[in-house]
Amino acid sequence: MKLLVTGGAGFIGSAVVRQAIRDGHQVVNLDALTYAACLDNVASVSDAPGYAFEHADIRDRAALDRIFAAHQPDAVMHLAAESHVDRSIDGPGDFVETNITGTYNMLEAARSHWVAKGKPATFRFHHISTDEVFGSLPDDPQVKFTETTPYDPRSPYSASKAASDHLVRAWHETYGLPVVLTNCSNNYGPFHFPEKLVPVIILNALAGKPLPIYGTGANIRDWLYVEDHADALLTVVLRGEVGRSYNIGGENERTNLELVKTLCAILDEKRPKAAGSYADQITFVADRPGHDARYAIDPGRIRTELGWRPSVTVEEGLARTVQWYLDNEPWWKALQSRHGVGQRLGVSA
Repeated sequence: MKLLVTGGAGFIGSAVVRQAIRDGHQVVNLDALTYAACLDNVASVSDAPGYAFEHADIRDRAALDRIFAAHQPDAVMHLAAESHVDRSIDGPGDFVETNITGTYNMLEAARSHWVAKGKPATFRFHHISTDEVFGSLPDDPQVKFTETTPYDPRSPYSASKAASDHLVRAWHETYGLPVVLTNCSNNYGPFHFPEKLVPVIILNALAGKPLPIYGTGANIRDWLYVEDHADALLTVVLRGEVGRSYNIGGENERTNLELVKTLCAILDEKRPKAAGSYADQITFVADRPGHDARYAIDPGRIRTELGWRPSVTVEEGLARTVQWYLDNEPWWKALQSRHGVGQRLGVSA
């Protein structure tokens, strides 16, 4: 299968590209190479005979039409998006333009391609989204997000992703475009851009800096190892039911404070400090505006219908992630000078 992957130089997108090439698919990686993208993320497969790269922006409809015509993909995996909640608070316009208008352009370019090919039933437009569109859950382990949970986005980022989800469903209902959707929990793992919680904690710890935790650290997230997520996404694009959405979770709920303490314990073992623990660097900071209390995924549908479930526990995944950052200092050092990295963002509420 030939896959057109948007955002394939980003964190999750690059994991999809690497996995797809390993699985024997052809991949066209379409990426605008904005601040959070890095072609080093796909260097391990860039010489593969089935790999092609297109430097383009999903806001540029003419470029999209050219790429569809040149490569004739069998399926689209649409991951390109602005994704950092804190940045969305400071500058929501980029999120509206990329996540909403960009998705509209992708849908229209894909629909034109699909119609020109005679509307093949095998074509798929797979839209990759987030559990943040559902809002916040109560502190009750019995209550989790399902595919029928009403949307209740609380940040500019989650609102823009909710809007793009609705567009995708509308293009299926109105035009018959064969779509599948997925909403995932918090990802972590290798190649995670160093402005998100897990890499921030690892890199600040190594640098002897404070380990910032919003509020009291009681916010709960369901953590999904990125390579597990890539496997799930490829499972859905290949075998998911048209018009269906699938929630992808790691089945690993932790409070932010628990997660940070786990990272500190792993670092204490792998690279001990001269004295004390990395946990001594934990610092509580002012909470983020509109910070959702809890996310948790019920993955029953993807497990029952497609036979997928995560293979990596959060403890295993965090240990792998810490080791990857210890082994790949040149990668993250080069990214730390990019705009906004290392700064507290999202306080202009």
